[in-house]
Amino acid sequence: MIRRSFRNEMIRERIETLRKQLEYHNHRYYVDNAPEISDFEFDTLMRELQELEKTHPEFADPNSPSARVGSDLTAEFHTVKHRFPMLSLGNTYSLDELHEFIDRIEREAGPTEYVCELKFDGTAISLTYEHGRLLRAVTRGDGTQGDDVTNNIRTVRSVPLRLQGDRWPDYFEIRGEILMPYASFDRLNAEREAAGDPLFANPRNAAAGTLKQQSSAVVARRGLDCSLYQLAGEDLPFESHWESLEKARQWGFKISGHIRICHNIEEIDAFIHHWDAARRELPFPTDGAVVKVNDFAVRRRLGFTAKAPKWAVAYKFKAEQALTRLVSVDFQVGRTGAITPVANLEPVLLAGTTVKRATLHNAEQMALLDIRPGDMVYVEKGGEIIPKITGVELAQRPADSEPFRYITVCPECGTPLVRYEGEAKHYCPNQSGCRPQILGRIIHFIRRKAMNIEGLGEETVELLYENGLVHDISDLYDLQAPQLACLPRLGEKSAENIIRSIRQSVEVPFSRVLFGLGIRFVGEATAKYMAEHFRSLDAVMKASREELVEAEEVGAKIADGILEYFTDAENLRIIERLRQAGLKFEAEERERASDTLDSKSFVISGRFLNHSRDELKNLIELHGGRNLAAVSGNVDYLVAGENMGPAKLKKAEKLGVRIISESDFEAMLGNDGRIPTPAAEPVEKTEQPTIPEQGTLF
Repeated sequence: MIRRSFRNEMIRERIETLRKQLEYHNHRYYVDNAPEISDFEFDTLMRELQELEKTHPEFADPNSPSARVGSDLTAEFHTVKHRFPMLSLGNTYSLDELHEFIDRIEREAGPTEYVCELKFDGTAISLTYEHGRLLRAVTRGDGTQGDDVTNNIRTVRSVPLRLQGDRWPDYFEIRGEILMPYASFDRLNAEREAAGDPLFANPRNAAAGTLKQQSSAVVARRGLDCSLYQLAGEDLPFESHWESLEKARQWGFKISGHIRICHNIEEIDAFIHHWDAARRELPFPTDGAVVKVNDFAVRRRLGFTAKAPKWAVAYKFKAEQALTRLVSVDFQVGRTGAITPVANLEPVLLAGTTVKRATLHNAEQMALLDIRPGDMVYVEKGGEIIPKITGVELAQRPADSEPFRYITVCPECGTPLVRYEGEAKHYCPNQSGCRPQILGRIIHFIRRKAMNIEGLGEETVELLYENGLVHDISDLYDLQAPQLACLPRLGEKSAENIIRSIRQSVEVPFSRVLFGLGIRFVGEATAKYMAEHFRSLDAVMKASREELVEAEEVGAKIADGILEYFTDAENLRIIERLRQAGLKFEAEERERASDTLDSKSFVISGRFLNHSRDELKNLIELHGGRNLAAVSGNVDYLVAGENMGPAKLKKAEKLGVRIISESDFEAMLGNDGRIPTPAAEPVEKTEQPTIPEQGTLF
């Protein structure tokens, strides 16, 4: 017995030694970019560790370096509320605006230091450490809560699983960006192209999509990186932002080396001018620079507005433009039958990625550009994301070029296209026989905001369709687990999870069922108001055009779309099958918490500190108010959050709609529906969030 105990202790010590060695060499390779051993030597150590952990599961540790390879086990992502809200910054696109920002700071606080950083173009992440070990990794989500992606983050080799050094707080968070380097992005898209899978539009989308992979082994193979830039916690022992980053670097975190302390506008401008050009040489995407006050005491003095901190701002680089040749135009068919022309281009490097395709929107846009095959065209990325064609270089147009002729039949099924009055797009009317429309409607039906059927994605839906198991949304409710288990990439456990989620979807409320049907022009908000107004699907189906228009948020165009949907015999057949499957076709009576907001109507726009948009909408309905989708003369209040659309704000001001903040709305609930401070301009209102001074993300 003693001999066995001694042997186990030796094995435990060896496992711990291997873990420390691998963590050290991993940091030297992925963070310091200064490897000390060969890949072969590293792999040898890793194989020894994996073998010991396999034979001695009693010594398992979720933060072992072996977790870097990931697992093929699937797991759902649980929603986690952020301990400290993950806030954003206001953006500026001109140096004049940036200079005004600096002037305002120094008028209030005097001359001070600034930290200039690159603004990474990835997906935000918050890492929580407890006793020096990675405890949890959560996406930004809506700023108040996000998805727990810890298992996937453990595969990102630049994220420390255990901290180095000492004197780190027992519990803290560090925020930053998950990035997909260009090399990883190009490799991933090459693999997807070879497999016939749709390509990612840009590294940001690829990084975000990778984090939501159910298999952490897939995440491990995609080569994500992580750069961190903000600590969050209570009583952190730092006097400045720079000091906190330097200490984080000592603990093993990957902190950008491209940060500088600047003392005046001239030094800030020099940083921006340098990186506006030099960013093209970086191995990862960046779309601007962030300027932050360095001193935490000065930050506390400056405080916050209702929308953003008064001590930090993001400067966005101008969109990059390139000239390339238009090779051809493809036409894509959406779930509603809408036709979207897409330009095929000679590959051109733009904002760090190779661009081969760009949207042309519709026939009117193509006519406006007078775009022709063989033209040299200017391409840019709006906000460094979506490639679009902005013009034609007429000086290089071939003499024999001819105007482009827009297609007249569906490229998928050959049905003659139609164009509805007031619509810019052309449509394929063959809803029941056009493959992209069929797949699109099924994918729309299973989305989170509709039926929320988990485990089904676009690839799985296509798999079911190609194997003759699903032809429309009603077929989903006839599926059995054995039919799915034998399909590629699924298996028994995945099949059972999918079937369980399908069965659970019959409890989804009527408003979401109505939205999930995919009626043209009927969005989420419209479906909710129709459900409240008509109370049942039968009532909607029997309603005349005049009766439909009387409902909130239903105009003439939407009414025509509804009537068209319910006159289609195939749609009626599907509805009857859904009824037999047990879906909710009637609205349930909802008990009010109060009548505080009775007869008051609201539009919610932007991001908020204390609530998600859905939470605010829910509160409005619980207290007797109405949610509207668009600003109009029927709206009483616009609840304005961060990054709200400027068009909504302008329209509200023009129509005299009262603009209130999140805190004003909260006050209404406790004040019989009245705002205690009359004529306040909440968008400009200064408030101090009840969060730790270092508990913010930018």
